[in-house]
Amino acid sequence: VVGEDDSSHWLNVALEMYKPEAGNKSWGGVTRTELIGKRDESTKFHVRYFEVSPGGHSSLEKHEHEHVVICIKGEGKCTVGQRVWDMSFGDICYTSPWDVHQFWCPEDKKETFAFFCIVNAERDKPVLVDPTGLELADMPSSCG
Repeated sequence: VVGEDDSSHWLNVALEMYKPEAGNKSWGGVTRTELIGKRDESTKFHVRYFEVSPGGHSSLEKHEHEHVVICIKGEGKCTVGQRVWDMSFGDICYTSPWDVHQFWCPEDKKETFAFFCIVNAERDKPVLVDPTGLELADMPSSCG
């Protein structure tokens, strides 16, 4: 159920930080809400809702599991491999296994970039990478 005062938040569902590590500089300005998959549902997938503030970005990462992102508010960008795509309401981004990817909201935007992200319930942990795709061994990533 969507909250009455703010259509971007759900009643009785906690708003979380994007990743739990305090001080992790691989991301910024991102929140996450786990909509389906953490409250005893029997699904083989999870539905998560993310908001990226203007100037914010997710981690540049890769992982074995695939996911689908569907923009529902604002405008943002996604990098998948070497390509950068503009995203706005209704746009869909599919990320294949091991694709290096990142989502962000340009600083000049006035509205938050928001999207649903659908992933496998059973999945591996992301691996942080640098812009060339090299793995960053010294930076933890625990947002699965």
